[in-house]
Amino acid sequence: MDTDDTLILESFLPYRLSVLSNRVSSTIAALYADRFSLTIPEWRVIAVLGRFPDLSAAELVQRTEMDKVAISRAVSRLLKTGRIRRRVFPDDRRRSLLELSKAGQKVYQQIVPLARSYEQGLLSALSQRQKNTLDSLLNTLLARSLEMKEIEPR
Repeated sequence: MDTDDTLILESFLPYRLSVLSNRVSSTIAALYADRFSLTIPEWRVIAVLGRFPDLSAAELVQRTEMDKVAISRAVSRLLKTGRIRRRVFPDDRRRSLLELSKAGQKVYQQIVPLARSYEQGLLSALSQRQKNTLDSLLNTLLARSLEMKEIEPR
């Protein structure tokens, strides 16, 4: 039965994107958990700090687009394991920046080739033209989703 008031979940774009994201994330999470004892939020924090050192926790939340609580837990664990460090401003102890420690940089340097290899494996199912189209479509949908964030659902 296919009517306007029936939602075919398997054809619903948000559902399909979520399924793909979950599959990719769970595969990567298993790899990083085994090799580095990292959760998804932790490896994302390491990836972001590897590219953008000296960020506040709020900036990490923005850059990872993850929940504040998940990032807070990841930061706490990474601080505890010595993979990141916090620099507190002497004139304002409430203000601090996070950066990778030497141990965190070592993990980052190992994660980058693994992440790139996984991405290449996933994208190997597509032609170069399809990859370019996918990239363009994702950029368009990401931009539109930001626009729609301001609009209440009907």
